[in-house]
Amino acid sequence: MKTVYGIIFNRPIQAAFVGWAVAQLLKFFINFLINRKADKSRLLGAGGMPSSHSAMACAMMTTIGMHSGFDSTVFALSACFATVVMYDAAGVRRSTGKNAETLNTLIDMLVDNGYDLNDEQKLKELVGHTPLQVLAGAVLGILIGILMS
Repeated sequence: MKTVYGIIFNRPIQAAFVGWAVAQLLKFFINFLINRKADKSRLLGAGGMPSSHSAMACAMMTTIGMHSGFDSTVFALSACFATVVMYDAAGVRRSTGKNAETLNTLIDMLVDNGYDLNDEQKLKELVGHTPLQVLAGAVLGILIGILMS
């Protein structure tokens, strides 16, 4: 039971999940303000403003730095982890979303030309982030990390 309490009351883990949750809520409300409709998928979905992956990683990194020292090995590890997460969000995952968009266009063209395809064959397009979305998530995460330390 001591291990469970240790995990639940671990400040970097708490900050990480608060960072993720706040970013997801912001995504929902930003999407609502822009599109004037409530899209529940934005509460858990990837992509959009701000990056919840970046917020989560940076909140954890900042809290670790505040608790263990910015010169600690564990902070260095968390900073490298956060960098990989942000690079992946803006690079690899964004490219994946663009590829999905292109493939979905091809599927639409095939359907328009009489091929029997359904929407289940379409790929999810909103999986990555723009650099601005990653930066916004990182700033949000750092602020949450500072506030929760």
